[in-house]
Amino acid sequence: MKRTGQKLLRFDRRLGARLVAGADEAGRGSLAGPLVVAGVLLDYGSLREHKVRPLAFLNDSKQCSEERREELFHAVVGCAERVAVRVIPPGDIDRNGLHRSNLAGLRAMIEAVGPADACLVDGFRLGPTAPEHTAVVDGDEKSAAIAAASIVAKVTRDRLMRRLDALYPAYGFAQHVGYITPGHSAVVRERGPCAVHRLSFQALCYEQEAVAV
Repeated sequence: MKRTGQKLLRFDRRLGARLVAGADEAGRGSLAGPLVVAGVLLDYGSLREHKVRPLAFLNDSKQCSEERREELFHAVVGCAERVAVRVIPPGDIDRNGLHRSNLAGLRAMIEAVGPADACLVDGFRLGPTAPEHTAVVDGDEKSAAIAAASIVAKVTRDRLMRRLDALYPAYGFAQHVGYITPGHSAVVRERGPCAVHRLSFQALCYEQEAVAV
């Protein structure tokens, strides 16, 4: 297994800042379940030697196995100066829109873990009301702080989706964690959406279910 963490840590250290905050989300493209946004503050003044070793395999959450993500989640919580998480429920996403909900959540996470000497966000500029920050394209593959936030957001969301699977067992949330799959779409067409589906999502399975009625 490639030790990707050192490359990501070097990216942050090249900023010349001691306190580096990163923010990222999980569940943006999901048909069901919440959007989870996370912020992580790393203190590069104290993140040395034995303290940094648990981050050796840090990477974009999408590039990690579930087992690796769980290990990295505990590593990030143990190494980070501060960690913050916000869960945005499907109803809020339907009312306010996915993009607005995401930006608001990322702004809140940067503020929650700050103040920082440098704030990094995966991909998006957060608008003039946000703290000063830098949008890094594919930031979860470049920056340790952003990758750490992506791990926290993804693990938190997957755990929530497994709990929702117990409440709505017919939909298979434990397997696909709310994303569109052929099986997920088939159940929605058959049963209709449940209380945690995002009704504002323009999904073909919703349209077909409506036509069938």
